[in-house]
Amino acid sequence: MTAISTIEDLRRLAEQRVPRMFYDYCDAGSWTESTFRANVSDFQDIKLRQRVAVNLEHRSTVSTMVGTRVAMPVAIAPTGLTGMQHADGEILAAKAAEAFGVPFTLSTMSICSIEDVAANTTAPFWFQLYVMRDRDFIERLINRAKAARCSALMLTMDLQILGQRHKDARNGLSVPPQLGLRNVLNMMSKPRWCMGMLGTKRRQFGNIIGHVKGIDNMTSLATWSAQQLDPTLNWDDVAWVKKLWGGKLILKGIQDVEDAKRAADSGADALIVSNHGGRQLDGAESSIRALPAIVDAVGSSIEVHMDGGIRSGQDVLKAIALGARGTYIGRAFNFGLGAMGQAGVTKALEIIHQELDLTMAFCGRTQIAQVDQGILLPARR
Repeated sequence: MTAISTIEDLRRLAEQRVPRMFYDYCDAGSWTESTFRANVSDFQDIKLRQRVAVNLEHRSTVSTMVGTRVAMPVAIAPTGLTGMQHADGEILAAKAAEAFGVPFTLSTMSICSIEDVAANTTAPFWFQLYVMRDRDFIERLINRAKAARCSALMLTMDLQILGQRHKDARNGLSVPPQLGLRNVLNMMSKPRWCMGMLGTKRRQFGNIIGHVKGIDNMTSLATWSAQQLDPTLNWDDVAWVKKLWGGKLILKGIQDVEDAKRAADSGADALIVSNHGGRQLDGAESSIRALPAIVDAVGSSIEVHMDGGIRSGQDVLKAIALGARGTYIGRAFNFGLGAMGQAGVTKALEIIHQELDLTMAFCGRTQIAQVDQGILLPARR
């Protein structure tokens, strides 16, 4: 096997090893995928200042995110169906994150349940919440996160309705996968994935199956999900969730300055500048372009994080230079997971950390707290 040295190496390997419908679920956007592509490409327009003759000993990328000490200002983002990239995927990713010293965020739509992850880790993890019409279920879900000692709750704000995701529709995405001829032939070409899935009982949405009255199979779940995404989500609901949770609250999916001001006024501890990885509103601004205005508007009153398009430690450094206090990787860790399981997630984190550390040094900084816009070249007109 070719040596793995970049996130792109992990992506190519994951593409070979993960069934098409689940690989495409991870590595795709909505509509024309213009925002999905811009999330990545807009990082390349930001240029770095190389500095020399600076003492580069004793470098450190250690920081904090919502009061949690982190080995670098990077957390693993919540992604649905992670357990379909690799058997027991959420458990493996959480274990890799814990060993590395960065936060892991579990999605509401995970395959492994809150209890599964809690039973297999020792460090507190974060939990991501979708507000659905069944508020009794949401209240129970929050209480389950409390019981599992989750140390932060992340409320996703930009999935009141589902974006138009053409690849998922063409692939007939389902959990577990539909056993049509095309899917069966594709899965047969992924023997490592198949063997892993045969060796686990976790093949459905663990946070939902068995926890919602009448939801005990995937047919009823599909109907329930279509009915349950709540288009009425509003800032009063944020206050309700905050009061019910009572701990650290992060609001995910903020792209507009006015919404950022509302988020800061809500009493949340952090917001995430995010367009859902380009999977919701195609044509929206990339996260890295939206970040500076939001930092300028509310960065003094709420911790500003960002996600979307991060494929390297250089991307992390650029986001920090533009004012982000933390960043998240979604596709990058999923590529590692699909490629090599837990070892692949660890490899993704190692790659990003090394690139972050070296690039910070080339820019003449030795501590992540020293990183600011001074490491960036002015945009050329």
